[in-house]
Amino acid sequence: MRKRPVGPTGIPSCSNMAVPIAESPAVGARLLIITFVTTLIFHSSVADITVGASTSEEAPHRRFEYKYSFKGPHLSQSDGSIPFWIHTGNAIPSADQVRITPSLRSQRGSVWTKNKVNFEHWEAEVTFRVSGRGRMGADGLAVWFTSTQGLEGPVYGAADQWNGIGVFFDSFDNDGKKNNPAILVVGNNGNLVYDHQNDGSTQALGTCLRDFRNKPYPVRAKITYYKRTLTVLINNGFTPDKEDYEFCTKVDNMVIPSDGFFGISAATGGLADDHDVLSFLLFRLTEPGQQPPPVESEIPKEEKDKYQEEFQNFQQELDKKKEEFQKEHPDVQGEPIDDLYESVNDREIRQVFEGQNRIHLEIKQLNRQLAMILDEQRRYVSVITDEVAKKGTNTESGQQLGSIVATQQEVLKSLNELKNSFHESLRQIGSVQNQGNQAPMGTYETMQHFNDIKEHLHTVKRNVENLVQRNAQNPADKAVKCPELPPMPSCLSTVHFAIFVVVQSVLFFCYNFLNSKCQI
Repeated sequence: MRKRPVGPTGIPSCSNMAVPIAESPAVGARLLIITFVTTLIFHSSVADITVGASTSEEAPHRRFEYKYSFKGPHLSQSDGSIPFWIHTGNAIPSADQVRITPSLRSQRGSVWTKNKVNFEHWEAEVTFRVSGRGRMGADGLAVWFTSTQGLEGPVYGAADQWNGIGVFFDSFDNDGKKNNPAILVVGNNGNLVYDHQNDGSTQALGTCLRDFRNKPYPVRAKITYYKRTLTVLINNGFTPDKEDYEFCTKVDNMVIPSDGFFGISAATGGLADDHDVLSFLLFRLTEPGQQPPPVESEIPKEEKDKYQEEFQNFQQELDKKKEEFQKEHPDVQGEPIDDLYESVNDREIRQVFEGQNRIHLEIKQLNRQLAMILDEQRRYVSVITDEVAKKGTNTESGQQLGSIVATQQEVLKSLNELKNSFHESLRQIGSVQNQGNQAPMGTYETMQHFNDIKEHLHTVKRNVENLVQRNAQNPADKAVKCPELPPMPSCLSTVHFAIFVVVQSVLFFCYNFLNSKCQI
């Protein structure tokens, strides 16, 4: 016996059940009820799955780890060392960056953490700049997490056959496939020799093509290892927005050493680039719902006691120096005055206010010039209007003057809008300065005022450009033309000319006749 075709839910197909349903309403009603209940159960299960997925995708807790990080403006100490880090090779630390390799041929350098990292999940943010004069550069920069410090070696200035992972920023095309600059993720268990000839493409677990050389802003890389998944995000350095990241690559089911060292290395070859690292920030990630371990538990008791003893000795020496100073200078009362030196925040606020004052003065000057232009335009429009009223609008010259008046009125209207925009900008700057004197900088209201001022200045610029374009489209039409004089009758007719000639001839003959008589 042939079986009925069934649908995706196991219910017989409706094409073969149409006649029985029509014949038996009770069966049709039961079928509709079963379909409704099945659909309701399916949607509720999908909702539960969606809620569970959203819960599982909750962002982990991040905690900054200063002992495994560095950044400016006080990156290096007076002796040239980096706190909690070591540097080798041609690396040059400075106050605001670490130059891993200078733009010289065959250079190698690296920086590594002094202590091991034993975090289960972590996230590293690296800010760097690779710059050179040539169209191509070499060799590249690498970010490491390995079980041992690869202080020197042939792989971007670090040791080969490492145990861990390396994120390579390769800028030179060794295999000639025109697939560089590129970013690669390469893992190693300590036995793999890096394939330089093929740019590591045969060993890469993930890769993406990104040009990170000679960018207007520093390039940022965010490397996240969370739940055995390594994710690399890149900020290409085209904008100053620090959070403008885009996806590069992702490696799932990746096993790395439970503890190891972080490092950054770089190397140059026949071509050379400056490889500068501005900051390396490490964050410990903790799964949602888990309490992150306290900071005190990470410091060994012996080290903690040592630091406490050093602090107490320093405090005692400071108190002794204070007493000696007071004995030598009894007329000086109280603590030394610290207001003689300007702090970083005070300097930034002062620079902001100086910039506001300059903008305020420039806008005032523009406002005065705009007022003068408005007065001239008003006088010009009034003169032309009077001429139109005298000549009337029936002649062609009256029509031309009417068009000129309309154009000048549009210009006058645009200038009034510009003046209102200047007044609004002045008001916004004044309110920002008053709030800056009352409250510290950096509040939301202050940033909102800055955005409003920026919008008004853009409006002023747009209006000025429109005026320039409007006046430059047809300069011949915009020019003031003198009205043509109407045709006038001739001052001397033919009859008058003939009479004048006859009279003159008679007078001439009379003169000659009298002159001849007198001579006789």
